[in-house]
Amino acid sequence: MLSDLLVIEDVPSEELGASSRSNIGANDLLIVGPGVLGRLVAEKWREEYPGCQICGQTVTTNHHDELIKMGINPSSKQTKLTYKFPYVIFCAPPSQTEDYAGDIREAALNWNGEGSFLFTSSSAPYDCFDNGAINEDGPVVPIGRSLRTDVLLKAEKVVLDFDGCDAASLSVTILKKRLRGRIFLGCDNHPVSRQEVMDLVEKSGKFDKKFEGFTGTSDPLGKKLNNSKTRAELGWEPKYPSFAQFLGVSE
Repeated sequence: MLSDLLVIEDVPSEELGASSRSNIGANDLLIVGPGVLGRLVAEKWREEYPGCQICGQTVTTNHHDELIKMGINPSSKQTKLTYKFPYVIFCAPPSQTEDYAGDIREAALNWNGEGSFLFTSSSAPYDCFDNGAINEDGPVVPIGRSLRTDVLLKAEKVVLDFDGCDAASLSVTILKKRLRGRIFLGCDNHPVSRQEVMDLVEKSGKFDKKFEGFTGTSDPLGKKLNNSKTRAELGWEPKYPSFAQFLGVSE
């Protein structure tokens, strides 16, 4: 799991408007982009707050039936919500929109400022591509160097201006803390290369198909992530301390 998570600050009350208290409870949650991570968050959130209302906002209506079966009340992006939520998590990918920062800004307007607004991003904006070590306070790629990181950095700026499993549990932990204007990093502190990942997968014997090799080797090396600061502040630990332990093999 490699994702950095941002929690925004309070929005001035004049920007928020009045929330519909008759419809929304103190622990109700809006998930913008209820895909794999969003659905896991919904499951864990309901375990923490039985009886709460969980809504999922999607780009299309293609998966609304699935969401309803999971107890998530779906709505499409085109439908303007008439009430605000105490907890909002944005986990929609940038590939589904031409204005990612604008979508996050719209999602933040559906937050009533009482709980937390959480934006799940990526470790891509950290300026390290030589297999070096990076933590929560690492330097970021300058705006203008890469279109991919520009999209994420501009999206994160919107969040800060407003001041699977482990990924889902970390998200829920952050939401419950009701923090503001913070950056958190999710990783297992046991970095492995792409080749090491595939070696461990093959060693596990859990998959029939044999890995033949990578299609290209020109990509940057990447970075070694460390989130000791996140763990200490939140009191959070991943369920699986390493990818090898997740697969049930020795490193």
